Amino acid sequence: MSSACHSVGDMARAAAKPGWACTECGWTTAKWVGRCGECQAWGSVSEVGAPKLKQIPVSAPSAKAVPIGRVEANEARRALTGVGELDRVLGGGLVPGVVVLLAGEPGVGKSTLLLEVAARWAKRGHRTLYVTGEESAAQVRLRAGRTDALADELYLAAESDLGTVLGHVEEVGPSLMVVDSIQTIGTAEAEGSPGGVSQVREVTAGLVRVAKRRGMAVIIVGHVTKDGNIAGPRLLEHLVDVVLSFDGDRHSGFRMVRGVKNRFGPADEVGCFELAEHGIVEVTDPSGLFTTERGEATAGTCVTVTLEGQRPLLAEVQALVGPINGQHPSRVTHGVDRSRVQMILAVLQRHGGVRLHDRDVYVSTVGGARLTDPAADLAIAMAVASASRNAVVQPDTVALGELGLAGDLRRVPGIGRRVAEAHRLGFHAALVPQAADVEDVDDFRLYRSGRIHRTLEWLGEGRPLTVVR
Repeated sequence: MSSACHSVGDMARAAAKPGWACTECGWTTAKWVGRCGECQAWGSVSEVGAPKLKQIPVSAPSAKAVPIGRVEANEARRALTGVGELDRVLGGGLVPGVVVLLAGEPGVGKSTLLLEVAARWAKRGHRTLYVTGEESAAQVRLRAGRTDALADELYLAAESDLGTVLGHVEEVGPSLMVVDSIQTIGTAEAEGSPGGVSQVREVTAGLVRVAKRRGMAVIIVGHVTKDGNIAGPRLLEHLVDVVLSFDGDRHSGFRMVRGVKNRFGPADEVGCFELAEHGIVEVTDPSGLFTTERGEATAGTCVTVTLEGQRPLLAEVQALVGPINGQHPSRVTHGVDRSRVQMILAVLQRHGGVRLHDRDVYVSTVGGARLTDPAADLAIAMAVASASRNAVVQPDTVALGELGLAGDLRRVPGIGRRVAEAHRLGFHAALVPQAADVEDVDDFRLYRSGRIHRTLEWLGEGRPLTVVR
């Protein structure tokens, strides 16, 4: 009897023993582990007490629920920031009470862009508060003078405490606040140092509450990890309304703002900028940055049209094929995925009759463009075949199509927009898959083919396969 009582007591103590849970996704486990088994985050599993169900008392609502048709839509009317490319990504401007997270690598130009946004917002007569936790007020003032970002309605505060930041909000009464950055702001209401999981979560929740209560737009700067992901808990992206990614090549001035999440507009738009000595400049027509001046036809080059979100951009692919310099052939790429290029080379040799197994192949893009769109497969294949055979792709022709392992050409989405962009920029022909669904365009020729070896027959001769007017 006594042993049975001890057994029951041990079971009760085991049931009351606290467990472990992930602070980012809520995954639970009976013992501590270094990595969450659900979201795969490191160091996010912490000890928690046994879950208890509590009865939540019912309280009277402060405002009655109304039919959705009676809600005033004017209260959520957008306001333009004055930066057209950013407005494009936001879906037409800032909605009152919106919270935007702008994430990017160090040195990419996040602070410069948002200081420009704050200045243009202030120059339109809207009171703006710029909070910096990474720089002193004097340092921000120097950059504002260099980039012509001075305005009477732009207020500047160098703070790292959330309570003090909220005090500035009550005193200034801005319609837009920029926080640079969320990892430098802390609060005594949460454990840990600024930038930690608990701190970032609590500070962001506090900014979201004040933004919704006052109808004030808030733009938060966020850091990224070495893997390119947004630093901090994943809950951060759920708390905000809009998530934007700001990226670009460190050795090039070209920058892109990509929409990752947008509750008030499309989440696949792209804005283009160029980082110059006097600040950041909008690039409304970036296609020319990724192509060379079209003149005399040159072997080893081909132009394609890639889609960045909903935006068509021209990009030029260059290839060089030469004798092997070692025991094994070299495959060097820049701006394109190396494994995808290797697949295209294998298809060219197997189904296109292009000998490449004993030759070095170099493939690169122009202007630092990064091609991840499968529609660039055909342009890569044509550039490599052109370099191998010393034949040319006509300079007024673009190549659009995904290349399959069986040597077939597959249609790609948005081909109508791609063709229209090429035509707008002065091109007169396009190599497209046989099944491409595209409408006729005046003064523009479509060369259709379903197999890569048929397309290569056109190379160097300019002879159409199937001409569609």
